[in-house]
Amino acid sequence: MDGVYEKKRPYIKMIIMGAISASLYTFLLLKGDFVVQICAKGGVYAFLPIAMAFVFSYVHGGFTGSFWSVLGVDAKKTKGVK
Repeated sequence: MDGVYEKKRPYIKMIIMGAISASLYTFLLLKGDFVVQICAKGGVYAFLPIAMAFVFSYVHGGFTGSFWSVLGVDAKKTKGVK
């Protein structure tokens, strides 16, 4: 060891979240009519587009965050505001 701390890169998380994200988008594109039909029923089904947006956002955000971490691009750490 030369005293330099090297952060582990989240390759596995990036691959898993990327695969899930690609699967979700593929399902949505291939079964769009089915999704619209279900969401148009009204009542409780009206919340499905909102729930789907949260799921897509969470999965895609996890993928992109891991992707940038694997590339070595991370947010700058600050010690706090004085």
